[in-house]
Amino acid sequence: MNPSSRTAYARSLRPRDAALVVVGGIIGGGIFLNPGIVAQRTESGLALLLMWVAAGVLTLIGALCYAELGARRPHAGGSYVYLREAFGPLAGFLFGWTMLLVIYSGSSAAVATIFASYTAALFGLQSAWALPLTVGGLVFVSAINLFGIRLGAQIQNLFALLKLLAVAVLVACGLFLAGAGAGHGQLLAADPARQGVGFIGAALPVLFAYSGFTYLNNLAGEVREPQRTLPRALALGMGLVIVAYALVNVAYLAVLGHAGLAASTAPAADVMQQVAGPVGAKLIALGVAISTLGFCNITLVAGARVLQVMGEDGLFFRAVARLHPRWRTPNTALLLLSGWAVVLALSGSYGQLLDYATFGDWLACAIGVATLFWYRRHDRASGGFRVPGYPWLPLLFVAAVTAVVLLSLRDNPRNSGIGLLIMLAGVPVYALWRHLFSRTLP
Repeated sequence: MNPSSRTAYARSLRPRDAALVVVGGIIGGGIFLNPGIVAQRTESGLALLLMWVAAGVLTLIGALCYAELGARRPHAGGSYVYLREAFGPLAGFLFGWTMLLVIYSGSSAAVATIFASYTAALFGLQSAWALPLTVGGLVFVSAINLFGIRLGAQIQNLFALLKLLAVAVLVACGLFLAGAGAGHGQLLAADPARQGVGFIGAALPVLFAYSGFTYLNNLAGEVREPQRTLPRALALGMGLVIVAYALVNVAYLAVLGHAGLAASTAPAADVMQQVAGPVGAKLIALGVAISTLGFCNITLVAGARVLQVMGEDGLFFRAVARLHPRWRTPNTALLLLSGWAVVLALSGSYGQLLDYATFGDWLACAIGVATLFWYRRHDRASGGFRVPGYPWLPLLFVAAVTAVVLLSLRDNPRNSGIGLLIMLAGVPVYALWRHLFSRTLP
């Protein structure tokens, strides 16, 4: 890669912007929807809370690993760059291929369907509006990012602050209004109807709700003082998310109980309906719509940077490598990724998209963290931040995520298998690309 091209991005993201990118990239629709699925797959309120906290700690470990990786390589591209340098261009291409076809596009499409359903509920629209709203949301967040990262960051900050406000309102209503007299026993009690359910089945919907902590690294080329800002933003953002997720689940259990949560398809709306009636349901629908739109915004913006760097390396079309001469944004890459997300939204259900995206995303996270061992051995220079507890914490992250990925492949072979096949299909595509466009490939 031409080093000068890396500096073509404008370093406009301040520490506050970076921290809100982490928050916005993680908090989407999952926390407002998936706890009901997790309750169906756990035996008690205690098991449910432990699952959310444990997954948060695991994600924090991964974020700390990515903080060191970002400090070492404070440039656009994130995981793609780490995989390409550590394991070669094929590994980098497979990440970019899967990111485009499944991970980022699938996540955006899945969460955009949540945006559509809650927006329709907010305005009392019929189900026929769901698809136009899904597509419209994806088009909107793409359009606002065509005119520079500064404008996109300002809108993203607003999205992130509003979604934190929605979380705060939900927690306050659940804990202080509805759950004041529930007592800790009801919160943590076992659910007789769920005895013997598999614990690992709850991992995927929880991990989906925590996915997105790597997005900031894709934008590292636009972060001010990245070697200082990236570690602080990742740690602060993850801390906020873990606390928010734990409190939201306590609020759900306080109002609905474990059995009620397991029976709910929209727990946030159900809580607010019980606490504040129709007004509460409308209020949380607005909060969820804003939250999901902000997630789609970050996902598409981050993914476009990966495609742009791939284009520079000759591993993708040259057109996507171009930055707009005025706005210094990868507009072609952004439009391509957004367009494919629209195609997925038109063709797939939320559940299928969730499985495809989560399987691929967390597998890529595990492999991305594994590159840290290569960097520690072959690149003695440090970006300043180093993961505490090395090598045990990175090993724990890789082992835990690998176990979840393998078990999800066993328990849900169809959707997880399709995601794996899409990834492996990139191998012959890479070989063909190398044969046809080998001018810049090693």
